[in-house]
Amino acid sequence: MVMSMKGVAMFRTLKAEEIECRIQSVKDDGLILLLYKDARCDMNILDETVGPLLWKREHSRDNANCIVSIYNKDLGEWISKEDTGTESNTEKEKGLASDSFKRACVNWGIGRELYTSPFIWITPDGYTKTKDGRVFDRFYVSEIGYDEDRNIDKLAIKNSKTKKVVFTYGISTVKGYPSRDEMLNLARQKYPNDELMQKLLDSFKVEKLEDATDAQLMEIWKKYRG
Repeated sequence: MVMSMKGVAMFRTLKAEEIECRIQSVKDDGLILLLYKDARCDMNILDETVGPLLWKREHSRDNANCIVSIYNKDLGEWISKEDTGTESNTEKEKGLASDSFKRACVNWGIGRELYTSPFIWITPDGYTKTKDGRVFDRFYVSEIGYDEDRNIDKLAIKNSKTKKVVFTYGISTVKGYPSRDEMLNLARQKYPNDELMQKLLDSFKVEKLEDATDAQLMEIWKKYRG
């Protein structure tokens, strides 16, 4: 267990398999994904880091608030942090308790790095949409990495059914992927004149090629280098 200067536990960053993906919204030209953790992940990391007998949770206001306390052996007392949750669409009471617990754990630093996630935009070729516009595909994090400040600097997401990579970020550091410079150079080679390049930029909705996302550049790479 890594300890801070004051003896309070510092929790590790989340592993890829501990992170869940949720569809926030579906649009005509793609969908937005969010990263999150579940309550079991928090409990496992608390058990792993401080031990199952040295932390506790308490709820108040009909589960709207949760206090997560950790016993500090050096001080001989419980240190507590509290937060408020929101109801889920199903099992409201249970969902409220779970959400307030997860938020309280973020106050301790568990999963706080998820707030540094890049904007995750999945293009239509990465999923199947029904005639009424719904998407039932599931996604998972296949690769993740962090910099020295615990910010996400590497991320790869796959479609659970097809196992296809549908989003990448910082992929120059992901084994088996081309670097961003390689993808930019290929795009310049395949769209050599102003007219072709402008059509590409319009399709990406950017003003210059350097503003394209890794996922957009990967589309070009797969098209020509597949």
